[in-house]
Amino acid sequence: MSHSDEQLQSVLETLEECRKVLNACNSRESAELLSIVILDVRMKLKGIDSADLKALCDEMLRSAASEPPSSSKQTQDQPRRPLLRVVK
Repeated sequence: MSHSDEQLQSVLETLEECRKVLNACNSRESAELLSIVILDVRMKLKGIDSADLKALCDEMLRSAASEPPSSSKQTQDQPRRPLLRVVK
């Protein structure tokens, strides 16, 4: 692991702790924004560029569009599932 990767990993750990605090304080919007930053840092660490992410999103949207309408219906009481899940 290079020095810059080690620095990014340290930043990532700090950002994840900040997100936990924001979630605990019910600052959902701020925590969601921080999740985007966390995703960006993880992508840099893993060598994934924005074109790869766009291709993944496009494929997920195509897959979701081909699902039967009954499986994608949600009521207003249910939160919408995110199209992407951030994984370590």
